[in-house]
Amino acid sequence: MDISAQVLRDRLRGTLLAAAATPMTESGEVDLGVVSRYLAGLVEDGADGLAVLAHTGRGPYLTPDVRAAVIERAVALGVPVIVGVGGAPEQAEEEARVAASLGADGVLVFPTEGDRLGGHEAIWRAAGIPMIAFDLYTRPCPADTMRDLLRHPGVAGIKTALLSDAMGCQRAITLARETGRLAITGEDRMFGPSLLWGAEAALVGLAAASVSVTAGVMAAYRGSDLRAFDAASGRLDRLAAATFTEPMEGYVQRMLWLAAAEGRIPESHAHDPYGPSLPEQERAAVARAGGYLAM
Repeated sequence: MDISAQVLRDRLRGTLLAAAATPMTESGEVDLGVVSRYLAGLVEDGADGLAVLAHTGRGPYLTPDVRAAVIERAVALGVPVIVGVGGAPEQAEEEARVAASLGADGVLVFPTEGDRLGGHEAIWRAAGIPMIAFDLYTRPCPADTMRDLLRHPGVAGIKTALLSDAMGCQRAITLARETGRLAITGEDRMFGPSLLWGAEAALVGLAAASVSVTAGVMAAYRGSDLRAFDAASGRLDRLAAATFTEPMEGYVQRMLWLAAAEGRIPESHAHDPYGPSLPEQERAAVARAGGYLAM
């Protein structure tokens, strides 16, 4: 493993990275002042680092200038910053170069069709920035490909986000640990179990709001009180059941609703124009799960 990947692996071990949303208006306009305050609030409330412009942050839909500005504001907070990159090979390589030039610590490589290992190698050659591989529920990574990715010198770890595939999650964690890479859980619906299976860090969209809920599970896991871990996991599971549910792509909108209920962002910027339309009654269910409405 390259020394830069080793450094990132060791820096992220035991941490919670919030997969931050990108607050925007119904028409997709981004206010960078809102973004700055939102990201700072996630860190203040328990996130050890930030993953920006990833799936939750709708990175693939944002223009290069907006992407650069979001990265700059995240890096300014002085915590580890991982940037989502992907799309066509040339686009992913350029996004990685920009992330590296702006001081990001690593990139989360979106899974694409075709040669995944070749794509990671191209990003590594183009930017020389450590990479986190991504086993995502929409495009699960075949076992042989995963083994190859986890042997790449620039890959510091893998994030698993399979939602309901327990065996797939366990496989990714096992392979990561066997190859000396960091096993990162992105399992909002299997969060507690994924820690018990050996995940060593977390990068989750559930921490795009109500950060303390996820941070509480991480803290309880590090302790020795099984009842505290059970209680913290139960609270997280109730919140995840209301936010990470069908249609699954609606989770971004639900997390933005929750962020607005918490006062993290204004109502005017609690929109996800790139996700499915959700019925208004879902908003009340999310608010109740977050403790902002009576049951």
